[in-house]
Amino acid sequence: MRIISGIYRGRPLIAPKGDTTRPTADRTREALFSMLVSRLGSFEGLRVLDLFAGSGALGLEALSRGAASCTFVEQDGDAISALKTNIVKMMGDDSRPNSFSRAPSRILPQVTLSTTASEESEAKPIPPTRPKTEIRAQSVMALGPAAVPYDLILLDPPYESGAGIVALERLLRLGWIAPGALASVETMKKETVTVEGYDVEVERVHGKAKITLLRAR
Repeated sequence: MRIISGIYRGRPLIAPKGDTTRPTADRTREALFSMLVSRLGSFEGLRVLDLFAGSGALGLEALSRGAASCTFVEQDGDAISALKTNIVKMMGDDSRPNSFSRAPSRILPQVTLSTTASEESEAKPIPPTRPKTEIRAQSVMALGPAAVPYDLILLDPPYESGAGIVALERLLRLGWIAPGALASVETMKKETVTVEGYDVEVERVHGKAKITLLRAR
């Protein structure tokens, strides 16, 4: 895997160990972001929410293209380890975690990362503002009310689980989704994505996968 476009174009990414997560293929990710660019025009200043984040490839791609921040939500330990590595591989050594807070009981620690591009990384230009990343090491369904809403929501839930639909409806009620926000959901091509509170903008099939873009009302 690699970053497709933007300031960190070409940076390699690693996939989580094991088979509990399913990274979005580069070609599918490229198709998704082409769909998003045609509707957004620019990612500059966007607040991005990457749900069922896995390796973080979707959220990191958005950051590379100019998004102001991304919150990654993932509960699998191997995926979280890969995500932390990918943040450093993309943004440089000075983007390592600088603060930790431990969640109670069996929930993995919640990690907040403030990241900046490395001045020495392959002579890449430095973003004019410092992109911020946050890792929520917990289930998407365990998220509470949001402090501020998000502009772009990227979901790659387990196939045929219905988890993406449930998450979008729940997070809309909890204030995570800004009015007019775009959401993308990857599913198997035979699945239908209909979510209360959202309008379907477009559906595209890529191999065995289908991408559905929705607009929050």
